[in-house]
Amino acid sequence: MTVQIFCAATQYAAATVTAAIRSGLFGPRSKHRRILVVSDTSAVPELGTPLDRMSGFEALRPEFDEVRSWNATIHPHHPAGWSPRAQDVPLWEKSLRLAWGLGDDKVEIACESIQANPSRAVAAIFADSPLHVYADGLMSYGPTRNQIPLPMSSRISRLIHLDLVPGLRPMLLSEYGVEPVAVPDAQFRAVLGEIGSAAEIGPERPTALLLGQYLSALELISRDEEEELHLGMIRGAAALGHRVITFKPHPSAPADSTRALEDLGTSLGLDLHILRTPVLAETLYERARPELVVGCFSTAMITAAAFYGIPAARVGTELLLERITPYQNSNRVPLTIVDALVPDLTDTGRAGGPVDLTADVGGLVRAVGYCMQSGSHPGLREEAASFLSSLPEERLTRYFKRRRLTSLGLPGATPPVRGEALRRNPVLRKVARRMR
Repeated sequence: MTVQIFCAATQYAAATVTAAIRSGLFGPRSKHRRILVVSDTSAVPELGTPLDRMSGFEALRPEFDEVRSWNATIHPHHPAGWSPRAQDVPLWEKSLRLAWGLGDDKVEIACESIQANPSRAVAAIFADSPLHVYADGLMSYGPTRNQIPLPMSSRISRLIHLDLVPGLRPMLLSEYGVEPVAVPDAQFRAVLGEIGSAAEIGPERPTALLLGQYLSALELISRDEEEELHLGMIRGAAALGHRVITFKPHPSAPADSTRALEDLGTSLGLDLHILRTPVLAETLYERARPELVVGCFSTAMITAAAFYGIPAARVGTELLLERITPYQNSNRVPLTIVDALVPDLTDTGRAGGPVDLTADVGGLVRAVGYCMQSGSHPGLREEAASFLSSLPEERLTRYFKRRRLTSLGLPGATPPVRGEALRRNPVLRKVARRMR
């Protein structure tokens, strides 16, 4: 019997692997013992709700023989910041095999974000085990954030992902020759439906659902700017005629971060609800059937359009495209995709209408991905240069930084300063004379 260990930090991730299991991507149940290892990587996990205690989890539980807490296993260490020292790896493997009753059975690991902990830590502990990496969102379309050591990258057999943008091939792990495998849409939607049916939510049935992302915690914008983005969501939804609105704050957002929103809702005469129950946005899609979903660059905006046909609108993407640093930031590709496909909330001609996910964004995503990690994808240079050459100035400066293009020697780079112009500059000539 083979033991399959599935690592998940969010309910969306657990839903993804559950859909993959039910699709037969992990073989028959009779030949495998399946353990779900849940983790909470928020700043203060003690204040959060563990994945296996979230409303709706009971719909996923039957697929797994056991559920283990990674936070409890490595306590008092934080799962996002801890990994075993190289000399301690054999001890950790023996310890986990004993604690989880694995014996000498063969182990396979399915994990997300292999380039970061806790997935990387689990993969390092079971150093001889095959790896299946799954991506539960738009980041699968971007390049691998950090270099993965050869002993680990050579163990990765495939990338399991959701086909959120039809026709767009994931870049994640492609430099290691890892082939992507899509989870069937129907199976994933069925899993979301089961979670939605099992989850406990309030009686509210909003016509507009607003999604908070806690971007200030990522240091992309300040708390005041994030609050203004959220206020803009309410104003924009109200301007489109929505009177019953639900705001779903990020689970890690401070409890007092919604006071200004409630005040604005009252002043506008809206029926505004703050959803503090830790449930998936997709649960509300299933139960409440909103007419509009508004966010910044959350994957939930694309799932609304892709799996439910719910219109989506974005706010703040232009500001974030300007602010996000460094250029290699892994949030850049999800941000770019949402900005390119989803209409702005202030665009009254398009906001509130269907999102066209069939629009060709492949060239843009590959060009951005190449500029992010050019060393990992040298084969994309010619395509990126051709794409940049044909890109209008307005779109070029929106998605690409002049400094980055200059350092890579790509079209759109800052023109070099001519030597003759420097020699004629009176200030520089004066400085040169003094130095002599």
